Amino acid sequence: MSTMWQGCLAHTDYFEMRSSGGHDYGVWVTTPPRYDPAVAQAPVVYVLDGNWAVGLTAPLIVTQLDPMQSIQPYVQVSVGYAGEEAEHWERLRNRDLVPPGEPIAKEYVDAVEMGIEAGTMTREQADAYLAELSDSRGDMFLNFLTEDLHPRIERDYGTAPSGHGLFGYSYGGLFSLYAWLTNSTFFESIGAGSPGIVNADSQVFARLQAMGDTLPATKLHVTFNDREILGDVAVYQNLAKNAATFLHRLTSRGGSVTSALMHETHVTGLQASFLSYLRTCRAQ
Repeated sequence: MSTMWQGCLAHTDYFEMRSSGGHDYGVWVTTPPRYDPAVAQAPVVYVLDGNWAVGLTAPLIVTQLDPMQSIQPYVQVSVGYAGEEAEHWERLRNRDLVPPGEPIAKEYVDAVEMGIEAGTMTREQADAYLAELSDSRGDMFLNFLTEDLHPRIERDYGTAPSGHGLFGYSYGGLFSLYAWLTNSTFFESIGAGSPGIVNADSQVFARLQAMGDTLPATKLHVTFNDREILGDVAVYQNLAKNAATFLHRLTSRGGSVTSALMHETHVTGLQASFLSYLRTCRAQ
């Protein structure tokens, strides 16, 4: 498997790992060109939704050699699902990337029903998809990244002791906000692309209010897409509106928070959002 990924993605290794919570994950590790930890150690950027995102984001590691706008060296670790579970990554991400106790918005259920009507999923698949949301465990997945996976990456790839980053998109972006709101010092910067704040009663608003006027020191970069706002898909309209509301509630509190509007749809915006995060939070 590692040899296969070397052929598809340059400087990329692949392995599988079981979490302390008993879940299996596929992990892609992409190192910078000519990376030699004995000379200079690089921090890690964790990228979520690896089954989808690795092919769009891992090749951007060459930005570290861009003479017009170079990016600080980093080792990219993309995390997804392995084996037969890889076929169900869209369902399993609901379990791992959504904060515990996150309410399920009506617009989200309606979007799933539209999928059934369009023939893109069966009723059985839809029920399983929504069932993962009823017992979401973003807390366990965050623990897997920082307590289970990172020590192995640090040991096997000689990464730097600090300066790490996190990037997630859609529900991965919601997870990124959740990680930021835990006020952990593990990540130096966090990118949240089109965060899946579908419900106005999202946990992120409650957690933000509970923090008071003091925001985390971790840099946060939030992006969303103009076509989400201007389109006619209710679930994406809500997502963009709630992301903007979240940002507005930060403006009076200071903190290291930046944002950008991408000219993309929700589906096409992942790569542009990741590049915006690199340019904003990890510029050389």
